[in-house]
Amino acid sequence: MMWQQIRKTFVAGLLVLAPITLTIWILFLLFEKLDGILKDNVIQFILGKLGYGSSAEPIPGLGILFLLALIFLTGAVTRNYAGRKLISLGDHVVTHIPLMNRIYIAIREISEAILSEKREVFKKTVLIEYPRKGVYSIAFFTQDTKGPVQNTLKKDVVSVFVPTTPFPTSGYLLFVPKSDVTEIDMSVEDALKLVISAGAVYIRDKKGLNQLLTKDKPKVSKKSTQDKNIS
Repeated sequence: MMWQQIRKTFVAGLLVLAPITLTIWILFLLFEKLDGILKDNVIQFILGKLGYGSSAEPIPGLGILFLLALIFLTGAVTRNYAGRKLISLGDHVVTHIPLMNRIYIAIREISEAILSEKREVFKKTVLIEYPRKGVYSIAFFTQDTKGPVQNTLKKDVVSVFVPTTPFPTSGYLLFVPKSDVTEIDMSVEDALKLVISAGAVYIRDKKGLNQLLTKDKPKVSKKSTQDKNIS
C-alpha cells in the first residue's frame, strides 16, 4: 500500500514537471535555431559598419530581433501596391522553376490555410465512418465541395481532412456525403490533442493528476450526447 502511494506521488510529480521541462527545452532549442539564422551575419554587418573587427561576441537574441523586423518589413512591403506587384513577379518566377515550384506551392498553400485571416479550414470537428462502416474517425470539415468534384458526383458532398496520429499535419482529403458527416461538440484544439495523444490526453482531460492523488479509483460515468449533423 505504501509503495502504491509512493508511486502515485512520484508519477504526479512527473506529470507536473515533464510538460513544463519539455516546453522550456523546446522553446530554448527554437530560440537557438531561430537566433542563429541571422545572429552572426547581423553582428558582423553592424561591426563592419562601425569600423570594428569581427572578434566581438554575438549578442543573444539579436538574430531573432532582426528576423522579426525582416518579417514585419516584408509584410509592410506586401501591403502596398508596388510591393504586391513585386511579390507577384517573384511568385511567378518561382512557380515556374522545376522541382522548386512543387515545394514552394505546397508550403505557400499550407501557410495560407493556417495563417490567412480569410481561411475557412479546420473550423469544425466532425466524425465520419472511415476507413469502413462502423469505424469512426476524427476529421475536420473544410468546406462545401465545389467545382469538378461536386459536378461529377450525384450526392451533395463536403470536403473533410482526416489527420493521422501522432502527426496531424499529414492526413487524407476525403469527399464525404453531407448526410454522413456528424458535427461534434469539440474544438479543433481539443481534437488535435486527441489525435496527437492517440486518445489519451482528451479522455483523461484535467482529471488525470487529481486521480493519481486520490485513493479511490475514478468512477466512469456514461453521458448521453445528441449528435448534430452538418446542415
